[in-house]
Amino acid sequence: MGVGARAIMTAATTLPDQKKVGMVSLGCPKALVDSERILTRLRADGYAMSPDYAGADVVLVNTCGFLDSAKEESLEAIGEAIAENGRVIVTGCMGDEADVIRARFPQVLAVTGAHQYEDVVEAVHEAAPPSQGPYLDLIPQPDVKLTPRHYSYLKISEGCNHSCAFCIIPDLRGKLASRRIDAVLREAEKLVAAGTRELLVISQDTSAYGVDTRHDERSWKGRQVRAHMTDLARELGKLQTPEGAPPWVRLHYVYPYPHVDAVIPLMAEELLTPYLDIPFQHASPKVLRAMKRPANEAKVLSRLKNWREICPEIAIRSSFVVGFPGETEDDFRYLLDWLEEAQLDRVGAFRFEPVEGAQANALPDQVPEAIKEERYARIMEVTERISTAKLAGKVGKTIPIIIDEVGEADEDGDIGATGRSQADAPEIDGAVYLRNVPDTLLPGAIVNAAIEDADEHDLFGVVA
Repeated sequence: MGVGARAIMTAATTLPDQKKVGMVSLGCPKALVDSERILTRLRADGYAMSPDYAGADVVLVNTCGFLDSAKEESLEAIGEAIAENGRVIVTGCMGDEADVIRARFPQVLAVTGAHQYEDVVEAVHEAAPPSQGPYLDLIPQPDVKLTPRHYSYLKISEGCNHSCAFCIIPDLRGKLASRRIDAVLREAEKLVAAGTRELLVISQDTSAYGVDTRHDERSWKGRQVRAHMTDLARELGKLQTPEGAPPWVRLHYVYPYPHVDAVIPLMAEELLTPYLDIPFQHASPKVLRAMKRPANEAKVLSRLKNWREICPEIAIRSSFVVGFPGETEDDFRYLLDWLEEAQLDRVGAFRFEPVEGAQANALPDQVPEAIKEERYARIMEVTERISTAKLAGKVGKTIPIIIDEVGEADEDGDIGATGRSQADAPEIDGAVYLRNVPDTLLPGAIVNAAIEDADEHDLFGVVA
């Protein structure tokens, strides 16, 4: 199942007449969490999950609508599901373009928008009414996870209050709507108790958590905690696995507001994973203003220096847009010079792409595609050189690694494993490849690894 699918349900034991649902989940981790919540609700309603199109009574396609290319990928996934199954319900960020979807695929059964859980469930009930057999109370009701057991995304809010010129997220998902902090902490505690060893905190703007609720206070473990990023980070850092070890807690989508400085000491104290994912987007003050982003690149460099003094192990990842309307060669060179000084650990780059409804589409001085491609190649050359040097500096060190996969023994009886360091988030950063691991090693284990080699993205070593 599916074009660009990020996650598909695995097979499960089914009972007679039990209806089955297939799922194709596209886009970002926030959409993946939506898919998990939808499937958890359907599981509670008596549905089983199908690992393929053929066995599904109905197929859900959770779409991405952030960029035009993502929309086309979503449409392709819908088309594949219709061709393979025929009974398809569409949800997610592209759901607000129901007319576009129905014009291309008039046979879709229903179209709902992002995080409209009740509407999706109702549409499934109409398309494939749940069985009513007396055996349904025998069906186990665990929460559905679409990630490996050992790591989980923890979504703390919906929506965004920013009005960036290149983005339509507020139109798709609305204004910031923070979850109650006690509900977030309760979910985190439950996940860790069930086997999660790494919590990935996500939202559209993690730093703004609780702003919309005036940082509402709730009682948690006999104390009052605020719906605020620093309070949340501190409380997550106190969690313990059943074995008595702290889980890794990784912060994503962190805008560099002043109060972010307060979480760095928590990393130095090992309450948080020393990692920050910050969407800088650019460095040129002129381009940042055109993007309607904060233009404080010089101050950011000073703060990066201070963060590294407090927590030398901190890894900073970010993403940048090249070829934004009005970006000149001088602007782009400014960005490259800034990156040389910032020495970020992980960098992703994207060519600017218009998306229907974004303010940037109407800006003058659109950058030709050939120049976008040339600048993309140059920024990747710079960031790969920086990454190569940084990873080379880890050779000879022993660092903690979380294991994602353990392979089969080769003809010599050697077993390899793939994991990640604290500087690597799943799917978006690099990996650590381990040789000759113990045959008792399982995914989710956190081990110390002696690093023996490195390339521009990944590390190689052995269990210490």
